[in-house]
Amino acid sequence: MYQKERIDNIITILKANGYVTVKYLTEKLDYSTATINRDLNIMQKQNLIKRTYGGVELVKKKGIPLPFRYHKMKSEKQKIAHVAANLVCDGDTIFIDGTTTTEYMAKFLTEKKDITVITNNINIVTYLSEYGIKTICLGGNVVEVPYLLAGDITVLNASKYNADKVFFSTGGITKDGIISSSTAYDLLHRCMIKNSKKSYYLVDHDKIDVARSINLFDLNNVSAIITDYKFDNEVKEKYKNTQFIEVKNE
Repeated sequence: MYQKERIDNIITILKANGYVTVKYLTEKLDYSTATINRDLNIMQKQNLIKRTYGGVELVKKKGIPLPFRYHKMKSEKQKIAHVAANLVCDGDTIFIDGTTTTEYMAKFLTEKKDITVITNNINIVTYLSEYGIKTICLGGNVVEVPYLLAGDITVLNASKYNADKVFFSTGGITKDGIISSSTAYDLLHRCMIKNSKKSYYLVDHDKIDVARSINLFDLNNVSAIITDYKFDNEVKEKYKNTQFIEVKNE
């Protein structure tokens, strides 16, 4: 096994267990203490782990600030959002969550007729209203400055509406189709999906195999996933009632 493979395996073990001893890693991976320690020293230099006496844990990374997320994977997000916007029909009522990925949908919706957009993103509300699109702001607490809203009020207001479709994104999904969310948006996502006839999950390849604090559900709970990542055929077969819409990066 190459060093990179061992490091990948160590990260997988740490994600599953949180904290493990060096002895546990040597037994689990069947390598000498010296070899595992060399790998851990490299990982520590890369700020991937934190070592304590006899043990190791992953470094808990802070979330990427909102302004930076707009630029991260911008091209991929725009292509995914464009495909998503094409699924909106004239006359639709839709939920759009507050994520940076779905916000890119706004500029592709300005030519739609008689649509209603319900969102927790103040920026989407401002942008679409300037084009005469009926928009409903869900209100609530500002959880990400300057214009992403969430909290009990947001969820309560969302529960009052029914939609034809919901378009949402989260911080990550595993390769086998488990969608995870943050505590700030967990209940809102569940409410929007419950109150929508169809649900569309937007995710770029940078969020594949990334876990967040809360597992929402698996891909069986969405109508379609729109992504630039090519999932294995086994995963597609597992979720054969979910449409996989693959966006090509050209």
